[in-house]
Amino acid sequence: MPLDEFIINIYLMVEQYYNLVVQKPLRRGGFAPKLSDSEVICMELVGEFMGMDQDKQIWQYFKNHWLSWFPNLGSYPNFAKQCANLHFVKQHIHQQVAQTQEDNIHFIDGFPIPVCKYARAYRHKTFKADASFSYCAAKQEKYYGFAGHLLINLSGMIKGFTFASASIDERDVAPEVADNIHGLLGADKGYIRPELTQHFASKGIDLQTPLRRNMTDNRPKSDVNRLMRCRRNIETVIGQLSDCFNIQKVRARDLWHLSHRLTRKILAHNFCFILNKKLGNPPLQFELLIKC
Repeated sequence: MPLDEFIINIYLMVEQYYNLVVQKPLRRGGFAPKLSDSEVICMELVGEFMGMDQDKQIWQYFKNHWLSWFPNLGSYPNFAKQCANLHFVKQHIHQQVAQTQEDNIHFIDGFPIPVCKYARAYRHKTFKADASFSYCAAKQEKYYGFAGHLLINLSGMIKGFTFASASIDERDVAPEVADNIHGLLGADKGYIRPELTQHFASKGIDLQTPLRRNMTDNRPKSDVNRLMRCRRNIETVIGQLSDCFNIQKVRARDLWHLSHRLTRKILAHNFCFILNKKLGNPPLQFELLIKC
């Protein structure tokens, strides 16, 4: 679809979910912002999809190209402040969006979110109390920062997300991320832990992972191979979040703004997923959304 239709569709979806999660006025005093909350969130999500992950980039783009559509777009500081203040609204919208896709097959995985180059880690002061060192097996390198923890359903919609200090074991975070699901949960070898399997079993969740070489596997090999093929979707989603939405680039200086930026990237991904599905496209082929 053309870019203008894409913006219209994103705005209509934002307005629909905003009205679901906001049942009473958000502001009790002072002057209401001229730019509506739905307009701000729409601009954020469109900007994220187009690779503009900084508030100033998004503000400049719409100021230069779409001011006639957003005539109440004011100064950059006011725009950035309104974006950050809508953090919890975007979290609630994500929860509503995730509920639209019921599924009994999910996949979980983690990925690194470095806050700086490894060589600068010992001089880095911004997240000194929160970030830590860890090792990324996929890239075979050490890094300093956080780890993102992602939960998707079989189709690739993001159902849950959180981030934690990089040194925290992903098995310790898994119960929080996969708290409200049921059925099959696929993961890699990093999630092998008998206590974790038992915990999920008590919640009605069947955790399945490939086993290590020194472990006996009585499951049919074809079933394990099928599970691992389906699990590739989460690697695709992580790749999209990294390449298109720049989720591994930290441009915040405190946990509040970092959490806000990560939330809107996840929400932008899910909105593109839903829109692709409505158009009859493969949900994760985002390149089909906008045609010049």
